[in-house]
Amino acid sequence: MELTWQGRFCVRMRSREASIVADPFPADVGPTGRGLNADIVTFSHEEPTPPGTLRQLRRAITPSGEEVLVPASLERAFVLNSPGEFEVRQVLMTGVRTYRGERGAPDGRNVTFVYELDGIHVCHLGDIGLLLTEDELGEVGSVELLCVPIGGELTATAAGELVAQIDPRLVVPLTVNSDPVASEQALQRFLHEMGASNLVPQPRFSVTVSSVPAETTVVLLEERSRT
Repeated sequence: MELTWQGRFCVRMRSREASIVADPFPADVGPTGRGLNADIVTFSHEEPTPPGTLRQLRRAITPSGEEVLVPASLERAFVLNSPGEFEVRQVLMTGVRTYRGERGAPDGRNVTFVYELDGIHVCHLGDIGLLLTEDELGEVGSVELLCVPIGGELTATAAGELVAQIDPRLVVPLTVNSDPVASEQALQRFLHEMGASNLVPQPRFSVTVSSVPAETTVVLLEERSRT
C-alpha cells in the first residue's frame, strides 16, 4: 500500500485492488485533487467552494443520492461521503460518524473512514474535532496506519490523545491550516506530544503487512501540491 499527501486533508492511497483519494477539496488556487485520478473518492466533511473554482469541478452522485462536487479528473470515481460499510473494487471501507464540534450538531458532522488496503487498515480521520466515544472507537476498529489532521479543529494535545485512543502502529500527520507558519507550529507541538524528532519528510510512503513496525512510529510526508 502506497500513501501520498496532496495537501491539507487530501491523501491518495494506492493498493493492488484500487486507488483512493480522500478529501480532494478545492483550494484557493484550484482543487487539491487537480490532475489526480482514482477509483474511489471519500469526503469526510463539507467545505465552501472558493470563487472561480466551479469550472474545474464536476457533479457526482453518492450511493445515498446526494450530489457532491469533485475535481474534473475524479468525476468517474465512486464517491462516498456517509457512514456505513462499503465494498468497492474489492476494497472494504467503513465510514464512522464523528464530529468536528458539538456532538450531534448537523454543521459539525464529520465522517472518519477506515480502508482495508493490501491487508493494512488505514484510518483517515477527516476534520475531526472531538475524541472518540467508545462506540465510535469500536466502529473504527483495529488500525495500522492513522492519518491525523494537525492545526484544524484539534489541538496538538487532543491529536495526541486521539492517537493514544486508536493505538495505530503508523501515524501520518496532515497539517491542514492554510497559514504555513501556523501549520508548522502546530506540527512541532504535535511531534513534541508524540516524542518524535529529527524526522525527514518523504515524497511517498509504502508499507506492507510484514513491514508494519511494532511500536508507534510517526511518518512525515511532503506536500505534493508544493513539489
